[in-house]
Amino acid sequence: MSLTANTSEYGGAADLYAGIGTNAEVDALAALIRADNQRGVNAHIHLPPNFSAFDTVQQAVELAAEQNVQVLGASNYYDYSVYSQLAEECGRHGIAPLFGTEIICLLEDLRKTGVRLNDPGNPGKLYLCGKGIVHFTEPSMSKSARELLQTIRDNDSARMAQMTARLSAVFQERGVAIALNEADVRAMVVARHGCPPETVYLQERHVAQAFQEAIFQLTTDEKRASVLEQILGAAPKALDAAGVQNDLRSHLMKAGKSAFVSETFVNFDHAYRLILALGGIPCYPILADGAKPLCEYEANADALVKATLARNIHCTELIPVRNSAQEVTRYAKAMRNAGLIVTAGTEHNTRDLIPMLPTCLNGAPLPAEAQAIFWEGACVVAAHQYLVSQGRPGFVDHTGHLAAHYPNPEARIRRFHAMGAAVIEALTRR
Repeated sequence: MSLTANTSEYGGAADLYAGIGTNAEVDALAALIRADNQRGVNAHIHLPPNFSAFDTVQQAVELAAEQNVQVLGASNYYDYSVYSQLAEECGRHGIAPLFGTEIICLLEDLRKTGVRLNDPGNPGKLYLCGKGIVHFTEPSMSKSARELLQTIRDNDSARMAQMTARLSAVFQERGVAIALNEADVRAMVVARHGCPPETVYLQERHVAQAFQEAIFQLTTDEKRASVLEQILGAAPKALDAAGVQNDLRSHLMKAGKSAFVSETFVNFDHAYRLILALGGIPCYPILADGAKPLCEYEANADALVKATLARNIHCTELIPVRNSAQEVTRYAKAMRNAGLIVTAGTEHNTRDLIPMLPTCLNGAPLPAEAQAIFWEGACVVAAHQYLVSQGRPGFVDHTGHLAAHYPNPEARIRRFHAMGAAVIEALTRR
C-alpha cells in the first residue's frame, strides 16, 4: 500500500482505502461487526522530523505493533510528508493510521485577562489539534491551506533562526567556543532521521539538542559539569543528554532568559480554518490536572464544554499519562455526555520511549469507562477520514459544523462509531 498525491481529486489519504471495498461494502461491514469490540488505540504521537521519541517512522509503527496498538494517529507540526510513510508502515503491520495536525495559536482576549488554556505558562496560548486530515500532501492542498500553513511555517522558521543565533552568542559571551546556526540544527535533524531538509521545521527542543550534542563533543565527562555551569550561570540539574537539553531550555531559552525570542502566533481563526482546509476535525486537547493548579479555562469541566462548543469544536483529546485516572474519567465523561467525541494519545514528544498504549499518571491503567470513550472517538475520526477522502460528508463539514440529517448527537456519533469500526476492521485485516 502506498500513498501518492494524484490518486484522487480529494487528496492525500484516498489511496489508503483503495483495497477495503466499495462504500456500500464498508456500510455492510459496519452493520455486521460489533462497534464496541475495542482495539488498542493511540491517537496522538509525534513522528520525526518533529522532535520525537522515535528515530524513524518504522520504529514507531513496529513498537505500536509489538504493544498491541492497532490504531495509530500522528499529530505533527507543519509538515505532513511523513504521513505517506506512516500509511505504508501501518499497512505492513495491520494498523489503521489516523492523520492529524497540531497548531499553536493565541487568543488575545484571554491573554489580556491572564486566562490560561492548555499551556500552563502562557495565558491565551492555545494548542489546537486537527483530527482525520486528508489533504496532507501539498499538491492535494487547496491554495488557502497552503497559504495558511506557509504563514505559520515562516513565523516559526524565523523565530528558530533568531533563537539559534542568540544561543550561539550566549555561548561565545560565556567563553564556550560553540557557534551553530539554523542550517546546522536542520542538518542534525536530517542526519538523525534521514529526512529531506525541506520537511524539517525546527522546534526549541531541536535547537537545545543540537547545542547539547555540541557540548558533549567539546567536553570530557570530568569537565562537563563545570562547562555547563559556565554556560548556564547555575549548576546543572543533570548531566545526561535529556537533562542537559532541559537545562538549556530552562536557563537560556524560556521567556525572560538571554536567548529567548518572542513567538509570533497566528490567531484562533487562522488555526481553525487551516484544520478545516486540510479536511480535518478541530479538536481541543485538554491539559486537565497535567497542570497544578488547573488552568483557568479548564478548571470547571462543564464550563470547558460550553467554551469548546461555543468555538464550534466538537472533538476533545486527553494525554492521560499527565493525568490521574479520576480526572481522565471526569473530563472524558463530561465531554462525551455533552455530545463531543474524545480521543487519547501519548504525544511521545520527548526522547523518552514511554509505552505506546496510553496509561494514566504513574502508569495507572485507563479506566474502562474512559477507554470505551476513547475507542469510540478514534472510530469517529477513522470514519471521518475515510468519508472525506472519498469526497463524502464527514463528521464535520468544511465550515466546522456537524454532519446534518441526524435526529440527535447520539445518532450521529453511533453512526460514525459503527462506520469507523468497520474501516478499522478492514484495514487491520489486511
